[in-house]
Amino acid sequence: MTKEDSNKKKIDIELDDTTVDGVYSNLVVINHSTSEFVLDFVIITPGAPKAKVKSRIILSPEHAKRLNYALNENISRFEQSSGEIKIKENKNIPINFGPKGEA
Repeated sequence: MTKEDSNKKKIDIELDDTTVDGVYSNLVVINHSTSEFVLDFVIITPGAPKAKVKSRIILSPEHAKRLNYALNENISRFEQSSGEIKIKENKNIPINFGPKGEA
C-alpha cells in the first residue's frame, strides 16, 4: 500500500430498496448554464404522444466533467472486454421542453 492509498477516505454508499431497481431511459437531454448542468433522463415509447422525463440530475460544472471522465473510462473498459459499441442510428429527435431558462 502506498502513502497515497493510506490517505484515501472510504465512502460507504447505501442503495435503498426503492432506488435499487433503477430508472430506464433511452434518451438524455442536457442543458447548462454558467453554474450547473441539468441532465433530463427521458423515456420515449413508440406510439406515445409525449415522452416523459423519468429523472433529473443537476450537477456542478466540475462534477459534470468528472462524470464525463468516468463514463468515458468505463466505456473504454467495456469495449476492451466486449468489443466496440456500435451506434446504429443517428436521428435528430425534435424535442420541445418549453422556454429555456438559466439558473
